[in-house]
Amino acid sequence: MNVAQMNSATTPAAQTNQRQRQWLVDYSMPLGYVVLFAVLSATVENFFSLTNVVGLMLSVAQIGMVACTMMLCLASRDFDLSVGSTIAFAGVLGAMVLEHTGSVLLAVGAGLAAGAIIGAANGVLIAYLRVNALIATLATMLMVRGLAFIVSKGQAVGISNDAFIDFGDSRIFGLPLPVLVCAACFVVFGILLNQTIFGRNTLAIGGNPEAARLAGVQVERLRVWIFLIQGVVTAMAGLILASRITSGQPNAAQGFELDVISACVLGGVSLLGGKARIFGVLIGVLIMGTVENVMNLLDVDAFYQYLMRGVILLAAVLLDQLKTRGERR
Repeated sequence: MNVAQMNSATTPAAQTNQRQRQWLVDYSMPLGYVVLFAVLSATVENFFSLTNVVGLMLSVAQIGMVACTMMLCLASRDFDLSVGSTIAFAGVLGAMVLEHTGSVLLAVGAGLAAGAIIGAANGVLIAYLRVNALIATLATMLMVRGLAFIVSKGQAVGISNDAFIDFGDSRIFGLPLPVLVCAACFVVFGILLNQTIFGRNTLAIGGNPEAARLAGVQVERLRVWIFLIQGVVTAMAGLILASRITSGQPNAAQGFELDVISACVLGGVSLLGGKARIFGVLIGVLIMGTVENVMNLLDVDAFYQYLMRGVILLAAVLLDQLKTRGERR
């Protein structure tokens, strides 16, 4: 680049154009969702009803909770394919402990402890034993799903404890408790990402792990903590799901991990690490939930719903690639 080109790149007009492009990148997805929501409200019967909107929020509560922690995994240049299996196992284990002890506290504690162990194991495999994240979490996904079927003997474990069922069914200020828990996750992890050293170090690891290590970041330990937190939050989502459906299902949440990753990538979380926005993740979760909700309202066949979910995942990955190429230019 010669001197004239360098001067032209710093002119007020060039700076204004750059700010406008950045504004479009940052807010195109939220604006697109607002337009989508308005169009669907005007064209799809009952979409904008209070019952359906609350139902929409409830349907994305578990995805939203797990997306908050998957955001941290992706931001640190990792990902976790075992979240669906962890949801199933935590729900089954919690239901079994509840069945044998009658204690809601022990049931919740057992489910969360299982999630923490699964998450920490993933972190150790990836951070310390240098196993590729795809292979490590794929193996964990299969093993944990197998454990869920083994301990339950392949059968759903029923839940009849009213206190446990209320955890997924009760309402506060007219909103279901799972929705409020999901909202709390977005607030907590938004603060964690943007306002703490933990969040800055997570993004630093994703941007350049070696540079982060040279800057004094304990990369391996932080990655284990990220996966441990992921496991705990995922287990909480599994316990909430079990309370909502009043049983621990060993085959629950199949394909859940793809929905969560799609929501994160749609929300601007880079698959290459080092970039994440909590508000973008929220929009991505809402897009995924809204599309599924509309297909249910229109009575679209389940086979076509699978097709649409695949299209959304592919679109999310292509969008991430286009943004990455644009930033490199």
